[in-house]
Amino acid sequence: MEGCIFCKIVAGEIPSTKVYEDELVLAFMDIAPINHGHVLVIPKEHHTGSSSIPEDVAGRMFHVAARLGVAAKRELDYDGFNLHFADGASAGQVVMHAHLHMVPRGVEDGFHWNWRQLGYADGEAAGIAAKLAARLKL
Repeated sequence: MEGCIFCKIVAGEIPSTKVYEDELVLAFMDIAPINHGHVLVIPKEHHTGSSSIPEDVAGRMFHVAARLGVAAKRELDYDGFNLHFADGASAGQVVMHAHLHMVPRGVEDGFHWNWRQLGYADGEAAGIAAKLAARLKL
């Protein structure tokens, strides 16, 4: 897609520090890492969000990201890792080319997602679950 920075990285028009590449995905170092070893895994084809990514490509993205997480734990002495996928600007997606973050984590790395925790009124969760299930098209 014209103007997409990640498409330009895939095409070799913009340099990146590649970690892994195959026919479906490309993994490269994030230029503004949360922790050292932070990697982005992207589909080589342009997809804006998760809904248009073919299953085999999405599966490959998660497989590669998880294997990179294990590698970060072993090689960079981290305790764990997060896989983070933001779908849409309201979810925090900045580059509108689908991408999966693999963020290595240490017990005392100082990073927090700042998640809030809400509750449900009686029966509210079941009602929402029913609505979501009715819309699910697999």
